[in-house]
Amino acid sequence: MPKSSKKAALSAWGMSPEQSRAARGWLGWSQDELAKQAHVALRTVASFERGEITPRYNNVVAMQRVIEAAGVRLVFGKDGTAAGILRENSDPDFSGSGGRNR
Repeated sequence: MPKSSKKAALSAWGMSPEQSRAARGWLGWSQDELAKQAHVALRTVASFERGEITPRYNNVVAMQRVIEAAGVRLVFGKDGTAAGILRENSDPDFSGSGGRNR
């Protein structure tokens, strides 16, 4: 399966590699920290984030749960594809004004 198809298939039921990297960056976590928190192998996190593997469902769910428990919300489109991340309890402005009054 091509790399892009693998990512599309994965994000239809869970977090994408890009969301994982972005969430870790926001939390200030290393791949090792995410692996420890989620009780998965470091190789699983690293290979997933490089788009090399589609981990077992339970491993992705474990990683997603600890990220969300730490205050990062994963955002998905109406079709289930990954759309980004948000801070927990944020009130994003999707108007395009960037929060500026016009």
